[in-house]
Amino acid sequence: MKKVITYGTFDLFHEGHYRLLQRAKQLGDYLIVGVTTEEYDQTRGKLNVVDSLMTRIENVKKSGFVDEVIIESAQGQKFRDIKKYQIDVFTVGSDWVGQFDYLKEYCEVVYLERTRDISSTMLREQGRHILRVGIIGTGRIAERFIPEAKLVSGLNTQGVYNPHVDSAKRFAERWSIDSYASLEKFYAAVDAVYIASPHETHYEYIKSALEHGKHVICEKPMVLQRMQAEELFALAKRQNRILFEGVKTAYCPGFNKLMGIACSGMIGNIRNIEACFTKLESLASRELTDIKYGGSFTELGSYVLLPIIKLLGCDYQQVRFDVIRGENELDLFTKASFVYPNGLATATCGLGVKSEGRLLISGTKGYIVAEAPWWKTSYFEVHHENPSDVEKFSDRFLGDGLRYELSDFLSTINGNRESDFMLSRGESIALAELMERFLREHRCMSERDHLGN
Repeated sequence: MKKVITYGTFDLFHEGHYRLLQRAKQLGDYLIVGVTTEEYDQTRGKLNVVDSLMTRIENVKKSGFVDEVIIESAQGQKFRDIKKYQIDVFTVGSDWVGQFDYLKEYCEVVYLERTRDISSTMLREQGRHILRVGIIGTGRIAERFIPEAKLVSGLNTQGVYNPHVDSAKRFAERWSIDSYASLEKFYAAVDAVYIASPHETHYEYIKSALEHGKHVICEKPMVLQRMQAEELFALAKRQNRILFEGVKTAYCPGFNKLMGIACSGMIGNIRNIEACFTKLESLASRELTDIKYGGSFTELGSYVLLPIIKLLGCDYQQVRFDVIRGENELDLFTKASFVYPNGLATATCGLGVKSEGRLLISGTKGYIVAEAPWWKTSYFEVHHENPSDVEKFSDRFLGDGLRYELSDFLSTINGNRESDFMLSRGESIALAELMERFLREHRCMSERDHLGN
């Protein structure tokens, strides 16, 4: 008898799960299915699981293809199960291609093509459907999106659009999704859109998607003008759709814990914030060659502005930008200095100058410090006047962090408005205003310098 084994969460059981089990059964005579526990899903970073373990087991059994169900509760269990049950074939979906090749020494490993066309009418137990998400753009951040999205229960990455059709086809083939040469056909196939295209294209794509009745999550900076941000949020409200700006730090658990403690009064009244994020990019990169929209501030400014805007607000009295430029006059290093009625702040970012990147929040009773990479907050300390009085806090930051913003995006679509605390519309509008002001002043300075030479 040829034994086959597969594993999965099988949350919100849908047609894709059914087809996978059907094809897994066809690979042999006896199919064993490992269903993951909630605890194990949490350790591997899967978010938003809705159905209980018992419900998921029952749904797997009801498919009619399964001969035996086991529980997967620990890392490393797959190898032990293959030995224990004398498995001939291990199989999972094609979105895991290559990740289980190490098992080929013990049995045959088969990656089954994923079900691409998940219907929007697949209802959840609560009457909600699987959210079909389409991607606009095929760059680096889009490459990170798909493995993160598959760890958010209730999402299915449906397809990709890029006006450069060959690029879209290559991306779609790599990730076993559909590619679209037409925006209209793309919109018809999805419920929500993730925008990962160049900065200057965001406004038009967001507007188009909202006008087609789609929810939108857009990479930072969402737009580069305050008026555009206000217009798009107003349009989203009229369309009864959700518009999210994807600054992943805003949604990660550790950063939200840090914000909560900063606002709790534990360090007294906040009087100064210093946020720094630098990394060294190749001079040939898009970030350092796009003369109009590249540079350190448009690329990293959203991160370093985030804690300042959240803690000190949008009503600063003064802001000044100091810039170190490269030969092409793009900013390699930028420092934004703020003056508030009762506080000061500096936001520092760089792509061509390296600095110690940390977040420091100073108050009247103590301070909070998170070392680099604080934008992936997993650890920070609260210090007081007594040097020995230090409180230490930690939280998990899994993967690239996109799963956190996607989970909150999905929760907001489903009626949970708690994400407004993480990044409000007003805060997104303030970020757009600062981008607009920087680009206006930076271009003016560059033009003056150019004329002077």
